[in-house]
Amino acid sequence: MRLRHPLRRSALMASANSICLETRVSQAEGVAMGTAIEVEGLTKSFGSARIWEDVTLEIPAGEVSVLLGPSGTGKTVFLKALIGLIHPERGSIIVNGTDITKCSGKELYEIRTLFGVMFQDGALFGSMDLFDNTAFPLREHTKEKESEIRDIVMDKLKVVGLGGDEKKFPGEISGGMRKRASLARALVLDPQIILCDEPDSGLDPVRTAYLSQLLIDVNAQIDATIFIVTHNINIARTVPDNMGMLFRKQLVMFGPREVLLTSDEPVVKQFLNGRRIGPIGMSEEKDQATMAEEQAMLDAGQHHGGVEEIEFVPPQLTATPGLPERKAVERRRARVRQILDTLPKNAREAILDDLEGIHRYHPGEFAGSVSG
Repeated sequence: MRLRHPLRRSALMASANSICLETRVSQAEGVAMGTAIEVEGLTKSFGSARIWEDVTLEIPAGEVSVLLGPSGTGKTVFLKALIGLIHPERGSIIVNGTDITKCSGKELYEIRTLFGVMFQDGALFGSMDLFDNTAFPLREHTKEKESEIRDIVMDKLKVVGLGGDEKKFPGEISGGMRKRASLARALVLDPQIILCDEPDSGLDPVRTAYLSQLLIDVNAQIDATIFIVTHNINIARTVPDNMGMLFRKQLVMFGPREVLLTSDEPVVKQFLNGRRIGPIGMSEEKDQATMAEEQAMLDAGQHHGGVEEIEFVPPQLTATPGLPERKAVERRRARVRQILDTLPKNAREAILDDLEGIHRYHPGEFAGSVSG
């Protein structure tokens, strides 16, 4: 695993429908673990505007990872690059042994069959009910009989809590239900990798909490690699095994969730606590004069606009009782044990607490957190 430590990034501080897997693993055969994604030196520009550069990370197989960042930092562009919808000018993206930045169109099509995508706006067909929306990839990419399609679709709708709603149309349901329908369609052909583009967009905090639990439950049931692009802080604190952040065209860091959640990097602390004070501005990064003015206002007693800092790392969400335990948990623990000595002190202590089943924060401390 490659970890972007904050000290190595000190310069920072100066159309489609769900793309799904055509061959499904039957329950009798068991569920296959998701596939890892290795990104090395990725750089992308639109014209003269650099979006991000030299992004290097590894998204571990079968785990849940989150990419954070302020609006406009290229998170969605990065997600699209992972499935070959956007081509970077430099770098590599290795999926299942294939570099999708250099492969043929036929090879890219085959690689894309490993992915399911939950689009930011849901991307549902307004003229189709939820059943037909969910069935669409099956009818397009497989030769399943309608009776088999019905069984599969009803199963996926039930997984996302939409059993009994299959005859409703997208315009008749809430935003949260549309998000879940989009997830059902992303799952319908059992992908090894699920990409979620701001799944909380348009949802209130309560529905976001339900969606967070649903993503954890999906990982418990199918052991897929899940990669979430978001700026929602509640998702960031409670859902992922791993977390990273984009800022100023760079990857600030990527690694075990504890690294970012305990970071002293000013931009990370500002973002996680939703404060005005820090390098992030309203429309772009701030200059030193603006930061000094804001600090002076804070020193004069003006509120910073965010929440009080959470001292310890909140525990990660677990699967709903009755579901299998997440296999990713033990895999991650084995992996982080091997890299403990390379991690910052605060992150190392938080990981050791987790390995020992200790969580120093109290539930009430987290109740005041806000969405990003």
